[in-house]
Order: sequence, then C-alpha cells, then structure tokens
Amino acid sequence: MKRRLFLAGLPVVLAAGCGFQLRKLEGMPFSTLYINAPAGSQVAQRIVAGIKTNRAAQLVANASEAEAVLKIDSEEHSKAILSLSGAGKVIEYRLGLKVVYSIVGKDSSVLAAPETIDLSRDMTYSDSELLAKNAEEQLLYRHMDEIAALRIYRRMQALSLATTVEHPG
Repeated sequence: MKRRLFLAGLPVVLAAGCGFQLRKLEGMPFSTLYINAPAGSQVAQRIVAGIKTNRAAQLVANASEAEAVLKIDSEEHSKAILSLSGAGKVIEYRLGLKVVYSIVGKDSSVLAAPETIDLSRDMTYSDSELLAKNAEEQLLYRHMDEIAALRIYRRMQALSLATTVEHPG
C-alpha cells in the first residue's frame, strides 16, 4: 500500500523539483491595447480576461489612445448535421467557430494582416440525453472560444519577436 502511494506521488515530486511550471501568458509588445469586437463576442471577452489577469497590457477605451488595435471583424458559431440514423434522426453534429481578426498599429500600419481561425468539433447526439448533450455543446463552444482567444493572444505576443528582429533597438 505504501509502495503504491510512493509510486503515485513520485512523478509529482519529480515535476515540482525540476522547476516545471505551466506557461504563463506573458506581456505584449505594446503597453496599451484597444479591442474592437462585435457586441457579445465570447473570444474578445476571453482575450480581455487574459490580458487583465496577466497584466500584459493596459486596455483603453478609445482606439486613439492605444498603441495597437485588435479588430475582430467577425465571429460565427455554426452547427451542422454530420450524420443521420436509418430512421432519419440526427446522431452527430459538427460544431464550428470562425473568427476573422487583424491587428493595426497607432499610425494605422498593419501589424498583422487579417487572419481567419476556423475550428470545428464533432459531437454525437441523442434525444434521450437532451440536457447532457446541450451542456456538452456549450462546453465545446466555450473550449473553441478559448482556443481562438489563445491563438490571437499568442499572435499578438509574436509581434514582439517580429518587431525585435526587423527593428533592433
């Protein structure tokens, strides 16, 4: 019994001892940021939360006050039937998220040309598990929103590396 406990705890001790830490969302190449997104944008809300949590940049209320503007042109959730049973009932859906965004500088220079993030997840469906499947659908959409926000966040961080390489000093 003690041996099992020791073997189960060993990886945790080794990981802690080696200095392992989850990657943090570090700073941005600009100190102020304005986010221009459609009303109710889940992706924008997640980006705002990440920036505030990590104090990566200061969010400003006007684009004229910002060093960079993140513009989310569109954010669309979709749901399509993937397969039907022999009786004509839906047994699988494909959920999707499509986000189009760009990043511009204070002087309207293009820091990141318009890019599209296109994500999809397949989900089995059953009428007998309606509440559980609705909860699963919301969870999958939320996960796709988080993935898209993280990709945009990482893209903004990568601007730092690109500007450092192109314009040293």
